[in-house]
Amino acid sequence: MGFVIKPKKQTVMKNIRIPAKTVERIEKAIEGKGVSFSGFVIQACEFCLQELNSNDDDTEEE
Repeated sequence: MGFVIKPKKQTVMKNIRIPAKTVERIEKAIEGKGVSFSGFVIQACEFCLQELNSNDDDTEEE
């Protein structure tokens, strides 16, 4: 497949404080994985939000 132009996702800049040890752990985890620090944080947040939503769905069924 050739070059594909992908639409730009709308983003918002936010500044957050992350403990130094957490930053070190993230950087170690993504080393050699081809993902940026921001990309990892975004994926982690999306994963957590999906889990929270699925847990909310489970709670409603009880």
